[in-house]
Amino acid sequence: MLRLGIVGLPNVGKSTLFNALTDAGAAAENYPFCTVDPNVGVVPVPDPRLDRLAAVVKPKKVVPAFVEFVDIAGLVEGASRGEGLGNQFLAHIRQVDAVVHVVRCFDDPDVTHVMGDVDPVRDHDVITAELSIADLAVIERRLEKVRKTARSGVKDDQQEAAFLEQVMAELDAGRGARDAMDTPDHRRLLRQLGILTAKPILYAANVDETMLAAGGGAPVAALRASVRDHHEEAEVVVFSARYEAELLQLAEAERAEFLAGAGIEEPGLDRLIHAGYRLLGLETFFTVGDNEVRAWTLHQGETAFDAAGEIHSDFQRGFIRCETIGWDDFVQAGSYKVARERGLVRSEGRDYVVQDGEVLLFRFNV
Repeated sequence: MLRLGIVGLPNVGKSTLFNALTDAGAAAENYPFCTVDPNVGVVPVPDPRLDRLAAVVKPKKVVPAFVEFVDIAGLVEGASRGEGLGNQFLAHIRQVDAVVHVVRCFDDPDVTHVMGDVDPVRDHDVITAELSIADLAVIERRLEKVRKTARSGVKDDQQEAAFLEQVMAELDAGRGARDAMDTPDHRRLLRQLGILTAKPILYAANVDETMLAAGGGAPVAALRASVRDHHEEAEVVVFSARYEAELLQLAEAERAEFLAGAGIEEPGLDRLIHAGYRLLGLETFFTVGDNEVRAWTLHQGETAFDAAGEIHSDFQRGFIRCETIGWDDFVQAGSYKVARERGLVRSEGRDYVVQDGEVLLFRFNV
């Protein structure tokens, strides 16, 4: 399951966002450090394709894919040195697959800002610097250890030392360790070390709901420029935490009208989840039956054999073949029987690369 950690300064809308995402009732008080332990919520991935398949098949159960969100308490300047609640929260970030950095882009005299005024660029830079400083400490300790064996001629350690020095240079320049990762081995090493700035990151620009249709205006434009200046090709998702919380209280039939009134087509929460999928290179496949229609998650480029293992180890161990059809072709056909009669179902082997949105049926024998 995809695990996203929500980070940012205090009072930027993290817990309000988390509440709207999970409807879990996490605290969102108007003072720093209100969320001491990270709240965790499991959220279904919105996917109209799953709904269309379920409408055709009418199964007993419909199971979406899920994303786990972790609401991590607000970091402050100096967190890497133990300020605020410090390293406790940095440790929580190390446990997630990717980071959602919430940046406040709205003014509200009733919601205090921990640094006095609203400045998205400064806030972005503060969090980025704190994560980088924490990473520098980890890299320095590792480099000191590796250099000792590298001097004795151990080739692998010499290569690792050279790479870690490159990572330090990126961190010293104010960029993340992710810019230094060139190979799977590099990514594996930084993951083992728990390097924070090696994690994929996306930004959630929290704006006043009146600015939604305009894309957040000048504050969001400044944030986008700051992200680019740090050599981060990260996506910036514009949303309003307060608006999303209000949207959640409406009946399903009223939500489309509420969205149209704000000049947007899709809830920010949906866009945030989909951005997380893009960030980590994830895709969805479906299984269809009378008992259950279900969405499953794969990494792009994974095979039918990998997909079988997502469902059950027996499917993978006894894999014979995989029958596949596009979700839209299945909806038009209405059933496997009609789809086969129309020649829409293909038979593929274990090395077949699964495409996003396919309906898969596995043949196996154990």
